[in-house]
Amino acid sequence: MNDINEATMVTYTTAGRTELPATIDGIRAALPEDEREEFTAEAGRTPAGELPRVLARWALRTDQQAVDDAEAQYARLAAGDFSDCVAQDDSEAGAA
Repeated sequence: MNDINEATMVTYTTAGRTELPATIDGIRAALPEDEREEFTAEAGRTPAGELPRVLARWALRTDQQAVDDAEAQYARLAAGDFSDCVAQDDSEAGAA
């Protein structure tokens, strides 16, 4: 990767391993044109300590399977289905 815009990070969706853009410029370029201004504004006003979380959220939006997976997870939780959830302090179940 010679170009910083080609930097990627990896996540996993129901479709498997997925590479996402890992720079501000790369994320902006991968977003639909109508979302770029909103992304730029949010990234510009985000405090440095919160920037990784904001960038990761926007990077996930560049992959339709990741968007579909997140929407399905939110719908499941909103419907009261907490199967496969682990309490944050449950180290025996795999929580950190």
